[in-house]
Amino acid sequence: MRTRSSIARSLAAVLGGALALTGCAVTSHQVQPSALGAARPSAELLPLLNEPGPVELETVVSCDWSVGREGLINLDHPTAKSAGLDDGAEPVQIFFHALRHPEKGLFIVDTGVETAMRDAPGKAAMRGIIASAMDMEKMKVHAPLGEWLAKQPQPLSGVFLTHLHPDHITGMADVPAGTPVYTGPGEAKDRAFVNLVVQGNSDRALAGKPPLSEWTYAREDAGLFDGAVDIFGDGSVWALWLPGHTPGTTAYLVRTPRGPVLLAGDISHTRWGWEHDVEPGSFNNDGDRATVSFKKLRAFAQAHPEVEVRLGHQH
Repeated sequence: MRTRSSIARSLAAVLGGALALTGCAVTSHQVQPSALGAARPSAELLPLLNEPGPVELETVVSCDWSVGREGLINLDHPTAKSAGLDDGAEPVQIFFHALRHPEKGLFIVDTGVETAMRDAPGKAAMRGIIASAMDMEKMKVHAPLGEWLAKQPQPLSGVFLTHLHPDHITGMADVPAGTPVYTGPGEAKDRAFVNLVVQGNSDRALAGKPPLSEWTYAREDAGLFDGAVDIFGDGSVWALWLPGHTPGTTAYLVRTPRGPVLLAGDISHTRWGWEHDVEPGSFNNDGDRATVSFKKLRAFAQAHPEVEVRLGHQH
């Protein structure tokens, strides 16, 4: 007769095998629907593009880095082939973007890198296998998020994420505990093999934060984007759903006094890829859907040249 402990060990082995086959979520952090923002048809933002907005926007280069080009640009694309691009190291940056709304306060889009990445890498949230696999030792840190926040005259009111890949939450540990964090739907619980080593890092980065708030998009099958949320209800900042790179990938349109700015995130990582109409390469959850989202964003930018585009990892 099998003992209770042997049955428990067998069950654990089966569950462990199932986990290895299906992968796991990028984080075990709790999620909830966002109470901030309201879904609106994406076409409603168009009449606002030529009106100056109230939000001051600052883009900060948190660090320089380099990544294999094959992940950033589809090297099998005919244009990339004719240009002779190879899978060398592509110089990139990791940014965070500061939004100062005159009434709502200070928010950031993505998080740069945390101070410990420079001062104590072994204690950073992103460490161990994932840091080694991502060559994080190549990062040249310029403006860690924690140092930047300490110099600001107002507290941080929230974090808007383009997605949950490690290089976009590398500064999250410097975000004060209790700060709301917002992301796209399905982002946190998407399952993948790589998350078996990513999840612990993500959980450390998100420790002390409230449940992730997911934007409540209304799906638009024939819209400019898959969905849009008017974040503050005044048309000043929009979350735009463009899945594919990850399930919840979100770009942000910010209306500033000098005109609209599109924070594209990793819908396009590089200037070369954007300018030559070549979608990203292997760093996509769903390559086909990512290409559709890339083309939607390219079409929007070409139709509205007054919109300044800031890409995921290059100026």
